[in-house]
Amino acid sequence: MRLIKARIQNYRSIIDTGEFEVEDLKTIMVGPNEAGKTVILKALQQLSKPKEVDGFEALRDYPRSKYNDITSEKVLPKDITVVTGWFRLDEDDAEIVPAEFHDCIYKLYKNLDNRVYHSLENGPSKIRYKDIRGDLARLMSHLDKQYGIEHPDEDTGKPSNVLRTINQSWNDNTLISEDKSKELQSFLENNFALIEEDNNKEEERYEKLKTLIEFNEQIDNVLSILDKRTPVFILFNNYFKVKPSVHLEHLAQRTEQNLLDDTYYDYGNLCLLKLLGFTARELSELGKTNSPSINDPQALKEYKDRLDSRSYQLNAASVRLTEEIRKVWMPNPDRPEADRLRVIADGQYLKVVVEDEIGVDIELDQRSEGFQWLVSFFVVFFAEAMDRHKNAILLLDEPGMSLHGLKQRDFRETLTRLAEKNQTIYTTHSPFLVGPDELDIVKVVEMKNRRDGTKVHTTISSSDPAGLLPLQEALGYDLAQSLFTQKKNLILEGLTDYWYIESVSALLRQSSVVSLDEKIALIPANTAGKVVYYATILHAQKLKIAALLDSDSAGDQAAQQENLIHTLGNKNIFRTKDYCKNVSTPEIEDLLRKTLIDIVQLEYSINCQDIADSQPNRSIVSIFNKEVPNFSKYNLAKAFIKWCKDHDSSHLAADEVDEWKKLIESINKALK
Repeated sequence: MRLIKARIQNYRSIIDTGEFEVEDLKTIMVGPNEAGKTVILKALQQLSKPKEVDGFEALRDYPRSKYNDITSEKVLPKDITVVTGWFRLDEDDAEIVPAEFHDCIYKLYKNLDNRVYHSLENGPSKIRYKDIRGDLARLMSHLDKQYGIEHPDEDTGKPSNVLRTINQSWNDNTLISEDKSKELQSFLENNFALIEEDNNKEEERYEKLKTLIEFNEQIDNVLSILDKRTPVFILFNNYFKVKPSVHLEHLAQRTEQNLLDDTYYDYGNLCLLKLLGFTARELSELGKTNSPSINDPQALKEYKDRLDSRSYQLNAASVRLTEEIRKVWMPNPDRPEADRLRVIADGQYLKVVVEDEIGVDIELDQRSEGFQWLVSFFVVFFAEAMDRHKNAILLLDEPGMSLHGLKQRDFRETLTRLAEKNQTIYTTHSPFLVGPDELDIVKVVEMKNRRDGTKVHTTISSSDPAGLLPLQEALGYDLAQSLFTQKKNLILEGLTDYWYIESVSALLRQSSVVSLDEKIALIPANTAGKVVYYATILHAQKLKIAALLDSDSAGDQAAQQENLIHTLGNKNIFRTKDYCKNVSTPEIEDLLRKTLIDIVQLEYSINCQDIADSQPNRSIVSIFNKEVPNFSKYNLAKAFIKWCKDHDSSHLAADEVDEWKKLIESINKALK
């Protein structure tokens, strides 16, 4: 299953985050210190926590400002919902539940008293008394009549009298629970013989009632199946570390006596042992064993085999860790950067050492904090991956903060790779852990004041500039890297234009329709008015430049600036009206007019098709602004990106493909 949406309430700094979407693969949460990012991850973990993680505790976890409500019993922990998650079924889940449940959303929520509840949305509803009352009454009338015919001297109301003892306290909204279902099933089966022979209508009514009465059991069975398949939430934070030297006997004693005096360090060390395939006791005993007599060849062989087994397993773990570290660390061959790990056993000590470029072993704690963190992360991750990560959602709290910025950028790719196997949610302050093409998967976390508590924004917005700082820095860094490094540059009005061109180009490239030259850098200028400034800067570096402008008033004003015309020339200023002939003042969205109408209906349940057909010259954004409450061009572009993940160019309208093909070919030709 995939977590698609969540909501957290009544937990520490959180009063109510509101519902927020979770991406299929990777979701990034940004925000300033004390905004509540870590609290969100801890609450999410409670949806399906590992066994060793403690549950909610009202004293510690209920918002302190409202705690008197608990002590005065104004509210009870059993009535306070803390975390709610909505899950979409994967193909594997759908295979083991009936077809009518394939499109269901599995809703899971946990209250402050640690009771967990679940239900199904977008699927069949549970049967209540009102759903069977009519058919049951008609069948009873028939049974009463038949009973009177077969028993003329007895009470003709016997079937109804029996039923009355079952449903006498029911009302229309009474749920047909398991107990009620069994009573009704027993009643129907005991009286089936009273149905008039060859009366197909009543027999069909009987079968219909049995199916309805048993249906709730089917729903409960589906819920039970999905409950067992709910992914476990694994929370990692920067406190997990692996010590460079572990005393095996001491660790074995602490483990056996349940006296782990340093939970985080011992957790990392135990993960290292788990990865190696040993317990602390096993390695400790091997370190104590004396060599047997040379006169006992069998004992000598067993002793040697045990030592060799230990050595080979340690070597295999060292090779695996080294390979993974190299993928992320990407050591610079021109600098003395660590890249080879060795795990060795020496008597009662298990050591993690780094072999330097001249072959010298150096303890892990003598290398940089960033390298130590990376090693610890992979040790813990791979150890847990041996069992729990097969069906897990990863929650990473500020990963890689001790890594250099460029190493964080490399680690971002590792997070993407991890998310392909395990849905991942992580928090960060770092612009290097937010890719410029990942703004659509970012959630901004902020807390304006303690009374309102932590909020999660579903769009990139925040009243606190610090919340958006990582995104601004990420875009600024990417822009700085792209400027002056690519010979070919296409300047765009804004970020949504960037998304549309990137997404449509990818769709058309996959279908071999046309491909935007991959050497062309796309540069969003933020507004049409700033296009001229970017053009001037890039022109001064003697680079090839073109610009794409909407044909609205802002685009017209920018296109008429003398500096822009002088810098680019008319041939390198592309206008949307040259490729969208029907609309009088088209914006880039009008090149996807029909597709975006479908997406708006899907996302907002509003059909704008008739209005668009009746006003073909009006820009589609203008129509959306009037017809769609709280319409946002940003949200529309984000929805289009999501749409592209499940569609290809064949799902675009034919005229849309033609218009985009002409535009992309023109851009390629101008920047050839």
